Amino acid sequence: MGKVRADAGPFARRPDNSAFKQQRLPAWSPSLTPYTVLPVFYFLALVCVLLGVWLLITVQNTHQLKIDYTDAGACATCAEMRNDPTKAKMNCDCVINFNVPKTFQGDVFIYYGLINFHQNLRRYIKSRDDDQLVGRKNSLKSPSSYCEPFAYDENAVPIAPCGAVANSMFNDSFTLTYHPPAGAAVNVPLYRKGITWYTDKNVKFRNPSTNTTLQQAFQGTAQPPFWQKPVYELDLDHPNNNGFINDDLIVWMREAAFPNFKKLYGILNRAHTTFSYGLPEGNYSIAINYNFPVQYFQGRKEVVLSTVSWFGGQNHFLPIAYLVSGGLIFIVAIVLTAVYVKVGRSGKNMEE
Repeated sequence: MGKVRADAGPFARRPDNSAFKQQRLPAWSPSLTPYTVLPVFYFLALVCVLLGVWLLITVQNTHQLKIDYTDAGACATCAEMRNDPTKAKMNCDCVINFNVPKTFQGDVFIYYGLINFHQNLRRYIKSRDDDQLVGRKNSLKSPSSYCEPFAYDENAVPIAPCGAVANSMFNDSFTLTYHPPAGAAVNVPLYRKGITWYTDKNVKFRNPSTNTTLQQAFQGTAQPPFWQKPVYELDLDHPNNNGFINDDLIVWMREAAFPNFKKLYGILNRAHTTFSYGLPEGNYSIAINYNFPVQYFQGRKEVVLSTVSWFGGQNHFLPIAYLVSGGLIFIVAIVLTAVYVKVGRSGKNMEE
């Protein structure tokens, strides 16, 4: 380092004489007066109210129907079976009847919903092996320690996919049937593929690259303890939708932020003549293969039918928030105006 001259004096460490270092950059200091502040308040109130009304009208044009089947009707027997550990893996089917009061026009999305299921716990979220899910063979046979206690089964065989997230995968299945006023019942066709994010399906989840069959690729691994099928048999009707690229698995592995959530199960196939305009009003039934237990977390299960708009599904939070914010801003503007009229003109100059 260079030496400081002995005769430099107290100015030896003074910053350079530049506009930036001497803080002489040009600046703008707004003059806040009643004539500039009050119009801004009224304008913001108007914008918030208009946005709130617009979004509220948009939300009102969407339709949503929730069917809670946890212990409803015939499903009560299945719920009791799931409460009995000795019958936990026994097959149980039930049928729930419901009515669609108004035609759901356009695309209709079918979700399954869970209530009081916390997917946002830190330890739960970390209980997975992303290297394994992307198809790396080393991780397939040597799961991450984050997956414990769902990394190996009781025989020390590695689990695929490992971790608490995969082990708790929702595994109820649904078949919707439409009962028209005249004629035979019609099964509601659903798209069960293409329901994931593109980056998840094509980047974050890949099967092990191998020249053998998918079953041979997962040879030497065990299924998660709570699963009824191995990962290579998740979708027997669509062989290309098995393994780590199974749509239902990928949708489940994207954790929800809140304890009450819904996840996409399928999309109405409008190619069928009966459903070309959407989901007609009338009587329906839903056959449920009842597997997922909810008694451990005092939860509920439901099927949700919903239409969407550019704003998304039926959610009143944002329009109500805009309306409330606009109302509060308008009230503040009125109070400030009254104070200015009463005090500002006759008292001290409030513009100073």
